[in-house]
Amino acid sequence: MAASDKKIQPIIVKKARKPARGHAHGAWKIAYADFVTAMMAFFLLMWLLGSTTKGDLKGIADHFSTPLHVALNAGSGSGDSSSIINAGGTDLTRSMGQVKRGESEVRERAVNPHALARENRRIESRRLHALREKVESVVASDPTLADMRKHLRMDLTSDGLRIQIVDDRRRPMFDSGGAEVKYYMRDLLRAIGNVLNEVENRVSLAGHTDAALYAHGPGGYTNWELSSERANASRRELISGGMREEKIIRVEGLGSTQLFDPENPLNPMNRRISIVVMTSEASERILRGPQVEDEDDIYGDDAFQGAPRPADERLSMPGPVIEETAR
Repeated sequence: MAASDKKIQPIIVKKARKPARGHAHGAWKIAYADFVTAMMAFFLLMWLLGSTTKGDLKGIADHFSTPLHVALNAGSGSGDSSSIINAGGTDLTRSMGQVKRGESEVRERAVNPHALARENRRIESRRLHALREKVESVVASDPTLADMRKHLRMDLTSDGLRIQIVDDRRRPMFDSGGAEVKYYMRDLLRAIGNVLNEVENRVSLAGHTDAALYAHGPGGYTNWELSSERANASRRELISGGMREEKIIRVEGLGSTQLFDPENPLNPMNRRISIVVMTSEASERILRGPQVEDEDDIYGDDAFQGAPRPADERLSMPGPVIEETAR
């Protein structure tokens, strides 16, 4: 057989293809995306810090330094904001006006006197309610005082918790025309004084009589003196029960000017001792006393035009006063 008759077999060479370096499965793209995301978050944080007011920044810092204090006392940084950025408007590109408005709102929330006064009144109201329940519990739990519950009248007034011990025809607080406390009323007053010492509120006392004219004692001695002496005797029993003397802010006798039963002026219930556990506003008002107002505020700027003032101004003018006589 000739050599030309043989089939030529092709030669196949297999080579392994190696992956290109630096492009393995696109891993670099993931790392780059993570880097870009981190940079975007960083610049977003810087932008937010630049857009936040100084008041909010201080609130945030206080929250992380003393979170419990901020949470109890409220204020900026304690979750009271309805927006992430309290800048005072929607246009975050502006810095003038918006920053001032945001700071004023934070300041207003922090030092609003009306909101603070309302919160103080709510706290004192709860405290006085608890005090009332405590007095009722002490009187009811003591067998020697249980019969005295009918003499107690307690209610909340604008000045505070008023505890009234009213008289009874069969068991009076005092002898007729006298100011010495009966022994059973003495126990009740001392028990109340011990309870009142548990709160910091100041206390005022007032004595009341019925409308019957006082017919005993020296000349000039009336229900005014009798009610004052009975109020002072009650004060001594409260202090004997443990109440601190400095808690007393006022002791007065009102005679028959404020009757418990106005339709029946001779009702024994009109003879009573009134103890008021005062709110802080009421006690400060008493301690401050009457305020001196400016004449123009009381009478107005034009009230004295063409007419003399109540106090002749010439008395305070320097030099002699020359009076003109009619010719």
